[in-house]
Amino acid sequence: MIAPEPFFEPRGTPFSEFHRIRALTALGHQVDLVTYPFGHDVAMPGLRIFRSLRPPFLHGVNIGPSFAKLPLDALLTLTAIRRAIAGRYDAVHSHEEGGVIGVALAALLRVPHLYDMHSSLPQQLTNFAFSQSGIVRRAFQAIERLMIRRSRVVIVICPSLEDTVRGIDSAATVVLIENAPGSADEAATPAQAAAVRASFGVSASSPLVLYTGTFEAYQGLDLLFEAAAIVRRRRPDARLLLAGGKPDQVERAKVQAQAAGVADVTIFAGERPAEEIPAYLLACDVLVSPRSKGTNTPLKIYQYLRSGKPIVATRLVTHTQVLSDDTAILTEASAAEFARGLLAALDDPARAAAVGRRARELAETKYSYEAYLERTRRALGALWPPPASIAAVKDVA
Repeated sequence: MIAPEPFFEPRGTPFSEFHRIRALTALGHQVDLVTYPFGHDVAMPGLRIFRSLRPPFLHGVNIGPSFAKLPLDALLTLTAIRRAIAGRYDAVHSHEEGGVIGVALAALLRVPHLYDMHSSLPQQLTNFAFSQSGIVRRAFQAIERLMIRRSRVVIVICPSLEDTVRGIDSAATVVLIENAPGSADEAATPAQAAAVRASFGVSASSPLVLYTGTFEAYQGLDLLFEAAAIVRRRRPDARLLLAGGKPDQVERAKVQAQAAGVADVTIFAGERPAEEIPAYLLACDVLVSPRSKGTNTPLKIYQYLRSGKPIVATRLVTHTQVLSDDTAILTEASAAEFARGLLAALDDPARAAAVGRRARELAETKYSYEAYLERTRRALGALWPPPASIAAVKDVA
């Protein structure tokens, strides 16, 4: 498995890679993961981690496309080649732009290649405002076409990506596996939830609105702060808690909150370990996803669903391919409308409880861990199709 990300870090694609590996090993496979020199080691039966060398003066990498990835991916390629020579593998499984490396190695080893598509590379240029160059965009489009067309199986994490793959190769074998591998390990206790509130000085009676995730521009935090300012006028007792963000991103977000006039009701917890998030979810009254760009479903949405708490989210395809008006309070992507959704969740407990209950029911049926394992099994079945049976020929002589 080739993962051009810091593994493990508590953010989208590394989370997805972790759960993919957990499913593969649960199904009896051994995984050798080749990844960046950054991140926390993970101990899991059936998993070995091989890290590439670290380029000089480079101590981390941001989410999305960046020039720092050029030397990192070059060294990742060398590590992957060394592993390919040293080991005997049945398949190559690549994530994101690692599919370029994976396609070449799979051809060299004469084994099938599985491309794990978490996003559309050309769309990343827009989401992260990386480049407006037509040449760069065409290069990203060519790379994406190559990875899709040269893979025996393509895993996608949301329906919009499935549409992207079909538009490139209508005959591609595509398996949709949403980032929803919940488990009983995510349960938190009321005492842990109370401890979260106490640690930030939030009383048990104060309404608490929670955002979890990265602080990238497309997440819509500016919209959230503007909406919070409107809510503050009606519900000055409400508090906004944000769990996520690198230290420099948190500082910029604090400036945004100050400018919006909500610094006194906004709490920044910074990045939290994955095992703490269930307690944060249990401690809150409302969950928010104000994302303003993109089409991929945020990984946090599936965790939100399992919590049974009311979700307020923007009415964009990034959310509506999973959420509906039955399972969330959906709003237009404006501060006024998002504030209206927040107030609806805070002021109408009966509606909020009903929405949260239906959200949990959706998670327990369509997005269960058993469903996740079954779809992983289906992807592997397409990767190694059974040999064609030889029909018996009856001797009629």
